[in-house]
This record gives sequence, C-alpha cells and structure tokens, in this order.
Amino acid sequence: MPELKKVHPAEKTVLHPRNKHRERYDFKKLTVTCPELAKYVKLNAYGDESLDFANSKAVKWLNKALLKHYYNIEYWDIPTGYLCPPIPGRVDYIHHVADLLGNSNNGKIPTGPKIKCMDIGVGASCVFPIVGNKEYGWSFIGSETDPAALESASKILNNNPFLKRSIELRFQENPMDIFHGIMERNEPVDLTICNPPFHASLEEAQEGTLRKLSSLNHKKVTTPTLNFGGQTTELWCEGGEERFVRSMIRQSKQFASNCFWFTTQISKQSHLKSVYEALENVGALDVKTIPMGQGTKTSRIVAWTFLKEDQQKSWLNTRWNAF
Repeated sequence: MPELKKVHPAEKTVLHPRNKHRERYDFKKLTVTCPELAKYVKLNAYGDESLDFANSKAVKWLNKALLKHYYNIEYWDIPTGYLCPPIPGRVDYIHHVADLLGNSNNGKIPTGPKIKCMDIGVGASCVFPIVGNKEYGWSFIGSETDPAALESASKILNNNPFLKRSIELRFQENPMDIFHGIMERNEPVDLTICNPPFHASLEEAQEGTLRKLSSLNHKKVTTPTLNFGGQTTELWCEGGEERFVRSMIRQSKQFASNCFWFTTQISKQSHLKSVYEALENVGALDVKTIPMGQGTKTSRIVAWTFLKEDQQKSWLNTRWNAF
C-alpha cells in the first residue's frame, strides 16, 4: 500500500520563469518520446512515478529523453565515467545570462546566430551550447582540454546537423590557459559561460560524490558509481573553484575588449569575497551577481565587463541591433 499521496507544488518556482523544466517530470510524455526510459520509471512511496536518481543509467536516459522531447536532440550520449549534467540547472544558467544580455540591450534579449557565446569547458555532454542554440539561436564556441570529452561533444554535433552549423569546438592545448589559444584577438564574443570544477583535489571530489550518493540512497555509500564520479577536469582542479575563477578573471583582462560579458557559476557563497577582490584588482567596470535556485541547492552566476558605456553602445549598434 502506498503512503498517503504527497502534495507537490505545481511548479519548481526557484527555477527561471522561462525554464521548460519548472513542472514535475511528465514521465508519461517522456517515455513516449524515449521508450528506453520506461524501464527506469517506478512508483515511489507516495504512488508517484519517479526515477532512481542514484542509478547513473536512469539519469542518463532521463537526460536523453529531456533533450529529445524539449530540444529535438535525436542523438545524445556521454562516455562511461563522464559527468551526467542536471539539465534543468544548465537551462537555468542559459536563461539568466540571456536576461543579462537583454538588460544591457534596453530589455530586448539579442537572439540569432550573430550572437556568439563561448562555453569554457564544454564537456562531453555539450549541454550549454545545445540549450543556448535551441532557446535563443546563438552560435557557440566550446573549449575543452580533454580530447575524449571533445570527441564525445563532436559526435553529438555530427549526429544533430542543425547544431553542427552553429557550434564550433576548439581544443585547449594548455590547461593553464582559459582564453589564450581559444579566443582570437580580433574575434568578438558576446558572452562567456562556465561551470568551473568545484573541488580542490581528487579525494575531495570523491567524498562529495559519496555524500551525494548516500543522500540519494538514504544510506551510507562507500564506493562511488563511475558515471557519477566525473573526470578530473570536470570535478576538481588544484585550488578548486575559487582558484580557477580567480585565474579566469585575471586572464579575462587580456581580452577585455573582445567580450561584452564574462560570466561563471559560483557554487559556494564563501568564494564570493575572493572573487570580488579579484574583479576589483583587474579593474572590472561592472559586476553583477545573479542568484540561481535548483531544488534545495542555491548557486549564483557572477558576471563582469570591462567595456565603458560608449563601448557598450557601440557594441549594441554594431552587433546586436545592426541587422
């Protein structure tokens, strides 16, 4: 006998108003779109259709179904051992930075292929470019230091020809460089986005994975599941999120006139003080912090620009409103 049915909110109100995933997953529709998902859908204790989110295969099939149902992606896959990104959270980032561009453009979000976005660390999943292209028609440059991840992203593009026309992948040979070697000096980029590696060591990353799995399983888990582990460059780097973002900020100064808005996600609020100090040190002229809520987790996007007011107006006239 199932327990008394739980009353769920009609929408996940913490998500962006334009996010297609504010409502609870409609597994009936998703399993029609992607029949392979059906074997992972079970009734939970409340009699609701749900998924075992501790099962990496179930989560991968959910992602496939969401991308196919909402974004017309016929093929999507990631290699075993690579991070399976939460689609609603990635979608939220894209909508928030679209608003950022719109707020700089008299309330009108610039759309279409003339808008170029750079995804720093596109990953094996290529999710940010997929969503940004489908929702706003933007063009993308996806940078990556991991050849296997780049190969996976390339396979996704090759199997979805409409994406291949708008998304270019570039290999970053030097993992210490973020923009150099990827962003050309005479190449205007309207927006950069990044979901930086969070942890400061492999051990810390593994501990975080085990905490996540223990929470999902409602019992202590001592062995990480491969697909939830993620690769080194996805989950950790020396110094973790704080050092990575500070380095990104320092390097962004070298490309100050190339880009309108640099942005990055900041997962840990305690890192903000250090990030703001780094932005002050490089002379960022405008800094914005955009809160994001994803379930019980809170996060934020930090955005900065070096463009003066007259440079911003010129950018709008020549790139966003010239067509």
